[in-house]
Amino acid sequence: MAYFWTGTVLFAGVHLFSLLLPGQRDALKARFGERAWKTGYSVVALAGLALMIRGFWMSRSGPAAADLLYYPADSLRPVTMLMVLLAFVSLGAAHGKGYIKLWIKHPMSIGFALWSAGHLLANGKRADVYLFGVFLALALIGIVVSSARGKFPSHEPRIRSDVIAVIAGMALYAFFLLVFHPYALNLPVAG
Repeated sequence: MAYFWTGTVLFAGVHLFSLLLPGQRDALKARFGERAWKTGYSVVALAGLALMIRGFWMSRSGPAAADLLYYPADSLRPVTMLMVLLAFVSLGAAHGKGYIKLWIKHPMSIGFALWSAGHLLANGKRADVYLFGVFLALALIGIVVSSARGKFPSHEPRIRSDVIAVIAGMALYAFFLLVFHPYALNLPVAG
């Protein structure tokens, strides 16, 4: 799990730095420029994510693969499926200027919170709990900090953005359910 925790420190660290220390973040942007800041931020976050994924996959074999913290309830499977669908729609809404974005206020963070919470309902292995728990914690911290700072979307809503968000969310959901999970991860969900 060393890869996982090193990746978590990098990934969560850069996100928490940006969220919790906006003055220092803005000073770095001013000093190095917007492009350099975004490039550095992206490189650190992607390196962290890659290490998290490597550590997660390494924990899926050997004795760690059977390390179960809890048994997920099969009865919650439909809840998980709905939460993940709503997560993808929320993520789609984050990129537009629709009513959904105004209504839920933090669509990107809410999307990741729903996605990770849904996966926590369906997965009880230690590595799964760590992985999805990190994403859930970051999403919730993002919602709280942004709300406390009064960062909310304000735009003239367009129904077209909501239609696109719903269609894109459903398409992504279908792709992850029918292609990514069973073929890339070898973890079929449907059935």
